[in-house]
Amino acid sequence: MTTRSAYSRVTFDALADARAIVVRGPARFTVLTSRLIRMEYDPDARFEDRPSQVFWFRRQPVPDFHVEEESGRLTLTTEHLRLEYAGGGAPFSAQTLAVTLPALDHTWRYGDVDAGNLRGTRRTLDEVDGAAPLEPGLLSRDGWVVVDDGRSLVFDDAGWLHPRDVEATDLYFFGYGRAYNDALRDYMAVSGPTPLLPRWVLGNWWSRYWAYSDAELRALMAEFRAHEVPLSVCIIDMDWHLVNVGEGVSGWTGYTWNNEYFPDPPDFLRWLRGEGLRTALNLHPALGIRPHESAYREMCARLGLDPEMGADIPFDIANPDFTGPYFEVLHHPQEAIGVDFWWMDWQQGTQTSVGGLDPLWWLNHLHFYDLARDGKRPFVFSRWGGLGNHRYPIGFSGDSVVSWASLAFQPYLTATAANVAYGWWSHDIGGHMKGVEDRELYTRWVQYGVFSPVFRLHSTKNPFHERRPWGYDAQVLAVTREAMQLRHALIPYLYTMSWLNERDGRVLARPMYHDYPEREEAYACPQQYFFGTALLAAPYTAPADPDTRLSRQVVWLPPGDWYHFFSGEYYAGDAWYALYGDLADIPVFARAGSVVPLGPRVGWGGVGNPEELHLHVFAGADGHFELYEDDGETLAYQTGAFALTHFELRQENGRLHVTVSPPEGDRTPLPDSRRYHIHVHGVAVPGEAALTLDGPAEPLPLIYDAARRTADFAPFTPGPSATARLTLAAPGEGELAARHDPTVARAERLIRAFRLDSTAKLRLWERLGELAETPGRLADFGLELCDSQARALLEVTQGAGVHYVTGAPDPHLLVLWNNHELGDVRHHFSRLRPGKWYAPDRYQSAYGVAPRFMALRPVGDEWRLRLDYFGLHTTVLDGPGVNK
Repeated sequence: MTTRSAYSRVTFDALADARAIVVRGPARFTVLTSRLIRMEYDPDARFEDRPSQVFWFRRQPVPDFHVEEESGRLTLTTEHLRLEYAGGGAPFSAQTLAVTLPALDHTWRYGDVDAGNLRGTRRTLDEVDGAAPLEPGLLSRDGWVVVDDGRSLVFDDAGWLHPRDVEATDLYFFGYGRAYNDALRDYMAVSGPTPLLPRWVLGNWWSRYWAYSDAELRALMAEFRAHEVPLSVCIIDMDWHLVNVGEGVSGWTGYTWNNEYFPDPPDFLRWLRGEGLRTALNLHPALGIRPHESAYREMCARLGLDPEMGADIPFDIANPDFTGPYFEVLHHPQEAIGVDFWWMDWQQGTQTSVGGLDPLWWLNHLHFYDLARDGKRPFVFSRWGGLGNHRYPIGFSGDSVVSWASLAFQPYLTATAANVAYGWWSHDIGGHMKGVEDRELYTRWVQYGVFSPVFRLHSTKNPFHERRPWGYDAQVLAVTREAMQLRHALIPYLYTMSWLNERDGRVLARPMYHDYPEREEAYACPQQYFFGTALLAAPYTAPADPDTRLSRQVVWLPPGDWYHFFSGEYYAGDAWYALYGDLADIPVFARAGSVVPLGPRVGWGGVGNPEELHLHVFAGADGHFELYEDDGETLAYQTGAFALTHFELRQENGRLHVTVSPPEGDRTPLPDSRRYHIHVHGVAVPGEAALTLDGPAEPLPLIYDAARRTADFAPFTPGPSATARLTLAAPGEGELAARHDPTVARAERLIRAFRLDSTAKLRLWERLGELAETPGRLADFGLELCDSQARALLEVTQGAGVHYVTGAPDPHLLVLWNNHELGDVRHHFSRLRPGKWYAPDRYQSAYGVAPRFMALRPVGDEWRLRLDYFGLHTTVLDGPGVNK
């Protein structure tokens, strides 16, 4: 009996419930959900029931719907959609097929253009400097998206892909309106979930295209450890294998260790594992297997070839006869000696020997399932291969150019990938190639990397690209070391987000409009994103101004109370803010009611289920968090081998309660005991605190940091089955939550940082308390404050400003805000269209009191936006076509 390979043992459930199917001659409609309908047409009624590359699970609970027919015309109505088909065997066209979304009072007709598509992601950032176009996504402001699945291949019973038997129309109509999260959840229900990642991939990765030797990599890892910069993965790029293989022979593809660099590969891989590091080998398989490879003769034997002929063995991943030995001869032996996963670095086109099969898509699928053959939790590390690739994390975004523009694009790219459920991009932190290396750019990229899905330092083979945190100066080392230690501390939070991604379809980094689809502001802030269930990140992606000596970012905070995650500073929601920060600052915010579990800060390790846990809770609202833990690397969790620990934050009658429940489920992978540190942010001067551990309440010491408005409590260790409850009371009848106005403190930080005469700083500082209410006090400093300094002070004290958004999907995106609707803050927007002659078309303008919020997306390059503050200062944004 032949044992089927792991990559052929894939579970599908593609045949839809017969009750969900309506057939009328050559047309077939399958109601997958009340808002998702499959629409097929084939003149001979030959419909496709096999799983396609994208859609694997068409058997879904059948929603309520009813069918009516009149004069041959079919009307199919669900709770949310009304489909109309002309019947009579008519091919699909704008006249014969339509779907109405009654809630939007909108009708889609076959062939309509999805102008409001919010985009998805792209295959690669290879050689991209800045922004680049993205493929269409599954969400649209038009309320509908149509996925054409007619050209995708289908799986046979052996789990192999083949072209379809007939060319037929096969469309999936997503009619979700603005219910974006529902659309993505249902998409993953019919296509398959994103699997839970191994825990260790959420730490820091080191990678570099460099011809390292065994000894050099050992020394480098020791340097990271000595500098207390933790890592969890060390990737070995392509020089692990033979590269200089003879005149005229490319060494890009290889499977034979270079024993000059690695004299004893198993020993080296054991050493990495002993240091707590996992590893991958870089793989470029396109050139096949050449006679110099140590596995050449075995591959010939498996394929029935004569090795004495010395012919190259072509790479033919679409051929199952090749694929078996490809894995069993070339990859499994390397995994047996300690290779944990493969970096699939495919850059060689989209064609295989099977028409329509992209080798990248197929490699991702095959490598993912092959890695799971022995119960190991699988993933790939490869470029995006198209829809359905959310099932195969992690994404390698490719070889971006080193530039601020490249950094500015990555938050948008990463969050927007959630629109195709692709949640685990890994970027070359610091950039890959070309460009100008810069200490500030490197630091900001590292900080963004901490709040990106998968953190990986990398660059090309150039000695002038520096990715070691200690390779710049002491300040950069201190800041990036703290950031990378934070990344490992975040693993408990990140791992739980990976579990929620599989269970609920919630991607880690998500655009703001996923949760606020009806707010126009959510579509005008592409550089910020939700980072899990509790955090919002808006990383700095532009260099510091030489006169303010601070970086600037603009953020929209949705309704509610918010706190800066690190400083504890309060921000009222439903408002825009111009943020100014020094090199150590990272703009990350937590909503009131959030509970964020962190592990301890460590200089090495910190990947496993921690013996100490720091709970950061943010006062002002009720909230909870459910911490997920398991063995971190096997598939045992799929049969219940995991534990959940529930944390609850509740406020009532001037008291704050934090409850830590005992873990539920399989506690085997958990430490025998766990020490908890609770940090309550956003509290005014606290009163008494008490801790209950399944017994009488006892006082619990705390240290109150007034600057951060944070109460740090003495640690405690509950028993295995004990419920711990911390109660913090407000003093007297006071309010516990600290909803303070930090405007003066923010303005003082600006003045301290400014490149400005110290006497002017003193006089400004003396008037700080008056600036918010009396901005005219700035008039005396008209000759001393430069434009960027005046702008910063007015943005911070008046809550109004304008911003040109970089890294955005629009050619130009301008944001204007006036949080307090101040009548003396006025705007003037003007635009010239040189190609128009008629005056109303050629000249366009808008002016008046600045609105609370406005987003402008001017077409063309000749435009100007001015914002005037009380006649004191004017901020001007000019289009690139305006002569200055």
